Amino acid sequence: MTMNIHDILKKLPHRYPFLMVDRVLELEHGKRIKALKNVTANEPYFLGHFPRRPVMPGVMMLEALAQAAALLSFDALDAKADDNSLYYFAGIDSARFKRPVEPGDQMILDVTLDRMKSNIFKFHARASVDGETAVEAGLMCAVRSVE
Repeated sequence: MTMNIHDILKKLPHRYPFLMVDRVLELEHGKRIKALKNVTANEPYFLGHFPRRPVMPGVMMLEALAQAAALLSFDALDAKADDNSLYYFAGIDSARFKRPVEPGDQMILDVTLDRMKSNIFKFHARASVDGETAVEAGLMCAVRSVE
């Protein structure tokens, strides 16, 4: 299964400038997702990180992976984000940054669901550019009701 930006906007609550997934290339129900983030020169964080040599902040790379993981979670639960629930980071383990991501790069987001229990999800996540790993990490996320 694939998803275009319109499908993604129906599933995720994020909007510009914080939406980090442009397209879902593959989605294997409840197992894995492969998504795409086009990194453009007009991303707001490039103004200050770093003006003479723009590099995507590591935290934004992890956020892109978390958003892909959220899409996978919602698929596994047959749900979507709504006003009564939020999807939170619960943990990041063994994050390793292996190469910088710069304007013009296409970041491929590969996320595999390791396990889920009581709306807590554990993933293995990897982002790559041109087949080279940019970042990989274990992610833990939770879906919680908003009071």
